[in-house]
Amino acid sequence: MTYQLKLDIFEGPLDLLLHLIKEQKMEIHDIPVAEISRQYLKYMELMTDLNLEVAGEYLVMAAELTRLKSKMLLPSHGGDEGGEEGTDPRAELARRLMEYQRYKSAAGDLRQLEYERQQLFSRGSEIQVEEGDEEVIIDATVFDLFSAFKQVLSQRTFKEDFEIKITTLSVSEHIKQVLDILNEHESVTFESLFAENQSKQEVIVTFLALLELMRMALIRVQQGSQFETIRVYPTADRETQKEALKDYIESEVEPELNPETL
Repeated sequence: MTYQLKLDIFEGPLDLLLHLIKEQKMEIHDIPVAEISRQYLKYMELMTDLNLEVAGEYLVMAAELTRLKSKMLLPSHGGDEGGEEGTDPRAELARRLMEYQRYKSAAGDLRQLEYERQQLFSRGSEIQVEEGDEEVIIDATVFDLFSAFKQVLSQRTFKEDFEIKITTLSVSEHIKQVLDILNEHESVTFESLFAENQSKQEVIVTFLALLELMRMALIRVQQGSQFETIRVYPTADRETQKEALKDYIESEVEPELNPETL
């Protein structure tokens, strides 16, 4: 039986495009459509390989990028400056990305104000504040995790095993394993969570467990700045974890994963 994971932590195709633009150090107003399309489809393939349910809007954006790529390949016939033929086919996409980026920036500013407000305390007992520079960290996105996961896969060599085995892997069991590790440490690096995984299938199921933990708000993932080392932090006590995992198992009726289906 295959296991398909549907998460509500994915934000949308524009988030993925902005992530790729930053990752590849591209200019929004001069997007190399062929390259961005190739990178976008690679992420789509990775989601499919992980049995993640891809929303229709991702497929619509893939079709839009293909259309833009085709238009960019067609010879330009000139035309009036204000006419349709004289416009850059990428202009509308760039406009949408810029507008979406402004909304995300405004939302980030509001989150920062909320965080600063939470640091204010009413008069009471004296609070000891340690001196020194405060480390600035940002929340890592799901796509930051995907980039880190691709790097984990590229750095690992998996032994080809031609012996036929019947092996089942459980996402809920890997969720327990990740929580056990996090409960022993204040935080761990993203890469270290895969240290004990011996096969590609185990790496994939561990990653799926992390996505589920994000969805259940039992962990947070942060980094110093985008594309730097990602650290994973627990956000709930053991009792809360236990209850959340119990509810997850009861609601999902999770099938075991057969590596042959991954």
